[in-house]
Amino acid sequence: MAEWAAATGLRRVVLASPRSFCAGVERAIAVVEQALERHGEPVYVRKEIVHNAHVVADLRGRGAVFVDELDEVPEGALTIFSAHGVSPAVRRTAADRALPVIDATCPLVTKVHAEARRFAGRGDTVLLIGHDGHEEVEGTLGEAPERTRLVADIAAAERVQVDDPQRVSYLVQTTLAVDEADGIVQALRRRFPALAAPASDDICYATTNRQQAVLMAAAEADVVLVVGSANSSNSVRLVEVAQRAGARAHLVDGVGDVDLRWLAGTRTVGVTAGASAPPGLVDELVAALGALGADDVSERSAAVEDIRFTLPKEVRRS
Repeated sequence: MAEWAAATGLRRVVLASPRSFCAGVERAIAVVEQALERHGEPVYVRKEIVHNAHVVADLRGRGAVFVDELDEVPEGALTIFSAHGVSPAVRRTAADRALPVIDATCPLVTKVHAEARRFAGRGDTVLLIGHDGHEEVEGTLGEAPERTRLVADIAAAERVQVDDPQRVSYLVQTTLAVDEADGIVQALRRRFPALAAPASDDICYATTNRQQAVLMAAAEADVVLVVGSANSSNSVRLVEVAQRAGARAHLVDGVGDVDLRWLAGTRTVGVTAGASAPPGLVDELVAALGALGADDVSERSAAVEDIRFTLPKEVRRS
């Protein structure tokens, strides 16, 4: 009761915009939904289609079966590759087993894969800036594993070795924090002045926009709540960006994860959501904050997003 009373001084909610689903996530979810509608259940999905527990639970309830590897998929079963992409080795395994496949890889991740092949094909050592173990990174590394080095942070940038300092290029995981990636690139460029960059930024527009928007919210808020799952890279980065801006920030999978002690003495709460978090979760959180006394809800917009990606031909409506 004391925690509830301490939290009821809340007066304002500042919503960061854009927030929640991006075009790549909407496309990936639609792929699974359309596959279930056309082919019936079960439909098998390698890894989580996007990194959000609520999305995965919802699709599982409709008949999607999520597996870690293709050897868990029955012979001939329809299989979907997640939004994070897969390596050529995974594609070969699917082909060897004659599995019917629908590829839900985000087109912006596909772009990074193409860059990896291009850079490696011309003889570069490719320095991939990203987080070890992330599915997107694993897929990109698989394009040219013998020519690619993972660079996870500035310390790694200071010690990574290349075959020829005159033939070196870099790529970036699409969901990294912009300032984090820039620091690593600067460290690499100091060591390798000939470092070649991708033709356009690898960090996707949705990641950049959400980070800029959370900075705007953090400038006004006592605490920032980021809706997203713990395995969502872009959601975790939003927390880190807000914290580096000086705000207290917390990641929540939904309203049930909010600790009232975070709100004690708080007048203004910033709210945003990672690109894989459903908008409805934000609505629930704002309603709960309203019950605590927040009677002023306003938006701070960093960009207007109108990008849409075409569905794969296998599930495209005619």
